[in-house]
Amino acid sequence: MAARPPAGLFFVRGEYPLPSLSHNQLPEPLQKRTLTFFDGQNLFHSARECFGYTFPNYDVMALSRAVCAASGLLLSGVRFYTGVPAAHDDALWNSFWNKKLLSMTRQGVRTFRRELRYRERTHETPGGATFTFVQGEEKGIDVRIALDVIRSAHRGEYDVAVIFSQDQDLSEVAAEIRTIAQEQRRWIKIMSAYPVADGANQRGINGTDWIRMDRAFYDACIDPFDYFPARRSLF
Repeated sequence: MAARPPAGLFFVRGEYPLPSLSHNQLPEPLQKRTLTFFDGQNLFHSARECFGYTFPNYDVMALSRAVCAASGLLLSGVRFYTGVPAAHDDALWNSFWNKKLLSMTRQGVRTFRRELRYRERTHETPGGATFTFVQGEEKGIDVRIALDVIRSAHRGEYDVAVIFSQDQDLSEVAAEIRTIAQEQRRWIKIMSAYPVADGANQRGINGTDWIRMDRAFYDACIDPFDYFPARRSLF
């Protein structure tokens, strides 16, 4: 029997769900092998919007274990994906991510990094003034996640995929997973997990089951280590 979800974790069927997996026809496994896939920047921006955190303070292994424990899933592996600035562009954040990714790797997390590209952007204020700034762009992360989710399904490496992201570009992955389930005649579920706050950040990836994490749940999975090269004020 699946464990009851603790306070702070809410499961919701996503809006506009794709066709079901015909669970009455495909046998549901007793032990549901689960892989978690983290879009590191998407999760960070969601946590910042909901809870005000100014740096990626999550512990991906702790979040994976907590979500799986809440719904009786068997955690089989953790995958993490993020863009990282080059040292000559931003030495502080380059050092932060190098140390955090190394820590994840030592815990058994498979990590994927891609160098951020910087472009000049021009913004016009309501008063008509303009200013130019440099913005880092993360390219290819969602594509890599999509490829790995689909490849792992084809290889039969999981029964449940939990994507920690709200990137709607991944909704097409949910459709493909259902096709794979029918082709392989086996039960597969895809879910998206993300932080929520009152009146904000309520949507998961369309076509997936939504796992909403409130602040109490998220805060129980904060990484206790400091990866900055020298402690600084973050507020």
